[in-house]
Amino acid sequence: MATEAVGNDLVQVVSLLAAGVVAVPIFKRLGLGSVLGYLTAGLVIGPFGLGLFTDPDAILHIAELGVVMFLFIIGLEMQPSRLWGLRRAIFGLGTAQVGIATLVLTLVGYGFGLPLIIAFVGASGFVLSSTAIVMQILDERGETATPGGQKVVSILLLEDLMIVPLLALIAFLAPGGAEHTAADRWTAIGIALGSLAGLVIAGRFLLNPLFRVLAAAQAREVMTAAALLVVLGAALAMQLGGLSMAMGAFLAGVLLSESTFRHQLEADIEPFRGILLGLFFLGVGMALNLSVIAVEWRIIATLVAAFMVAKAATIYVIARLLRSSHREALTRGALMAQGGEFAFVLYGTAAGVGILDAQTNAVLTATVIISIALTPLLVIALRYVLPQDRLTLDGVDVAADLNGRVLVIGFGRFGQIASQPLLLRGVDVSIIDSDVEMIQAAADFGFKVYYGDGTRADILHAAGAGRAEAILICVDKAETAERIAEIVRHEYPLVKVLARAYDRGAALKLIQLGVDYQIREALESALVFGRETLTSIGFSPEEADDTIAEVRQRDAARLEMQIAGGIYAGTSLLQGNAGAAPTPTPLATPRQRGRALSDETEKVIRKADEAESQAG
Repeated sequence: MATEAVGNDLVQVVSLLAAGVVAVPIFKRLGLGSVLGYLTAGLVIGPFGLGLFTDPDAILHIAELGVVMFLFIIGLEMQPSRLWGLRRAIFGLGTAQVGIATLVLTLVGYGFGLPLIIAFVGASGFVLSSTAIVMQILDERGETATPGGQKVVSILLLEDLMIVPLLALIAFLAPGGAEHTAADRWTAIGIALGSLAGLVIAGRFLLNPLFRVLAAAQAREVMTAAALLVVLGAALAMQLGGLSMAMGAFLAGVLLSESTFRHQLEADIEPFRGILLGLFFLGVGMALNLSVIAVEWRIIATLVAAFMVAKAATIYVIARLLRSSHREALTRGALMAQGGEFAFVLYGTAAGVGILDAQTNAVLTATVIISIALTPLLVIALRYVLPQDRLTLDGVDVAADLNGRVLVIGFGRFGQIASQPLLLRGVDVSIIDSDVEMIQAAADFGFKVYYGDGTRADILHAAGAGRAEAILICVDKAETAERIAEIVRHEYPLVKVLARAYDRGAALKLIQLGVDYQIREALESALVFGRETLTSIGFSPEEADDTIAEVRQRDAARLEMQIAGGIYAGTSLLQGNAGAAPTPTPLATPRQRGRALSDETEKVIRKADEAESQAG
């Protein structure tokens, strides 16, 4: 019997893993995102699909730890100073959005015939957006750290805080809720504040010494266990104090955000966070009660549409009133139009104290789950509705009638350094770049950079390429540099062209295009780095200089051979480490080394010629 039970458990574990592994890549390939993939997979294997799971609530209880760990990792990125900088967004924007949206959704529910208290409870649950869904979408789109993303994170934090007073309010609104005395309420508040203070004290004075001791033990598995202990312990402390587990984990992350162990903690928690968060989405998909939807589909469809539209519209109006752009406000409305995981807690509590009956609880829960499933689709649809960002050239001059002696195309790290010798000698330099933000930033440091795309012949003409003595191609993308070199060589064959090459392959292509000079962007810095390494391990400066000179000669000879024979020519000039370690020999003089290198080059070329004649 025990073996059979273990076998059944293993079938369920394998089913969960297989569902995620199969569904998520398919949905991401279709451009629908991983969240919708997890939700669909959960529906397929759940009680209303293949029936491999009959108790999705059990999965959700475990998977909520994924949300907890997600908040911990967010907290690690939120140093106290940064969090303090977001205080207006958290308590100003967040409070305004939650308060006004709750009022609007309550009126919507009441307008559809729900009793006022039930309408308020339904609105309170739906107004708390899904932290897991929204953060996952922001993370996949790389927008978490953007100003708009930070406002969304601030609102989500405020919503997580609001679960505490909302649960207290549910207890007060419950039939017989007035029986709780003022002393009971003050006791609950005191316990909550005490658990919060205890967590802050432990975080500031105990966690860092603990991790220093564990790091000295050099036991990686113990560090991982300690990371889990901190996250789950903080969540438990907040739960026992009547607060949100997610907020406890977030606060623990904030307290450790300036620790030297921050990156180690993030690396230890990340695998668990990813798996459990995926499990949470699977559980949400399983929890979708299709039998209730089949019976109450009209009211559920109406509530989903009314709640999502009303909430999105409210968020949009608040964002616009607080001076957000149309695009940012619309995006925030689409991202946060759904209900969230805290709605399940709120509705369950309300059902437990008699405010909601089982049918109403199932209807409201289904409404939230469907809104969560629709959110990724809504965000995708928004991409096609919103116009593309228009390039604004405020404060930026477009290249026109420039007359610099030297034209620099691309003003990133490489172009900035390359321009310094010219500017120090008083050379008139014209600079163009196609990155507006970089142009605006360069102006703050005293540079006049014009907007212009170097891959367009008309822009090059307006930038004075035909009047320049030299053109410096300093862009970072190899294909862009090659395109510019091709146009310049065709349009201005008499102008000197010097180009930055991304790598050896790019250098060969630039040489073939006829540039006068090219240099691989990492060559000089790598040689200087190598020389310093030699001297740091005991070689004399003279020995280091001679060795670097030999590397230069070998590299130049190999490049000459590659021009004729392709990228794999001249490999014998490379000193590899795959075979036996080379026996150190006295360094020859530069003249002797140069002659030996020439002989070796001729030998390799001779072998290549013989091989070619034999092949012919």
